[in-house]
Amino acid sequence: MSAGAEKPMVALLTDFGAADPYVGMMKAAILEVCPVAALVDISHDVEPQGVPQGAFLLGASLPHLPPDAVIVAVVDPGVGTARRALAVRIGSRLLVGPDNGLLSRAWESAGPGERVAYELDRGEFWRAEVSDTFHGRDVFAPVAAHLADGVAIE
Repeated sequence: MSAGAEKPMVALLTDFGAADPYVGMMKAAILEVCPVAALVDISHDVEPQGVPQGAFLLGASLPHLPPDAVIVAVVDPGVGTARRALAVRIGSRLLVGPDNGLLSRAWESAGPGERVAYELDRGEFWRAEVSDTFHGRDVFAPVAAHLADGVAIE
């Protein structure tokens, strides 16, 4: 979080829908790490496993979010597989999500000098127990919260 900022913004984009408790679980995981975070819902109505739609919505939303926003995006048909988990800096915004094309439109919107990606391979920033099927809650949300709380992306 930048010096002087009152509340870091964490924005969420998922294909979870609103009928189940999964979005709430992700928000709780974020607030557990960064209780002062301002949570913003981009959308939770991406079609199930709709990575191209999620990438479009994320890319369209990014320019309208504050420059220091942290965005956690989870449309992840490959959860539990060998796909990588990423944290990406695009300009001054930080994005967290799976390496499955979801972040690609946002990535392509920035020039080479304005973007960098890191693999999420440091378990100390995840929940103590990581489910094979809910990396949104156990990996992506806590990492986004740590970034919002001021942990350097590197």
